Amino acid sequence: MEKEGFSKYEIARILGARALQIAMNAPLLIKIEKEDLEKIRFDALKIAEIEFSSNILPISVKKPMPQKKEERLKRGKSAILSDKKKENFEHDEEKEITEEGEIMELAQPEDEGEETAEEGGEAE
Repeated sequence: MEKEGFSKYEIARILGARALQIAMNAPLLIKIEKEDLEKIRFDALKIAEIEFSSNILPISVKKPMPQKKEERLKRGKSAILSDKKKENFEHDEEKEITEEGEIMELAQPEDEGEETAEEGGEAE
């Protein structure tokens, strides 16, 4: 049932939209015999599939395509730091980290045991 040019998601959307229309008593776009309708139990989705496979659905899909640009990319001006400025920048950054940084301690098994015991005591 795969139609060329449509993804499986687009096909699902088209069939769902048409099946909804059929379920709300929209006229069928293809002549289907009463016996055939009884075979598929008047299933709106099956009728939509038949209409889709016969290529008569007036539903279209708009696919936005990226626009081609012919202009050249411009390079941004990068700041060239001298070695001395770079050293000062790194030193200031390290100083800020050590002053404002949080020191974390390693978790001890005893600490974890206390927390679970406390939690267990509250639950009871």
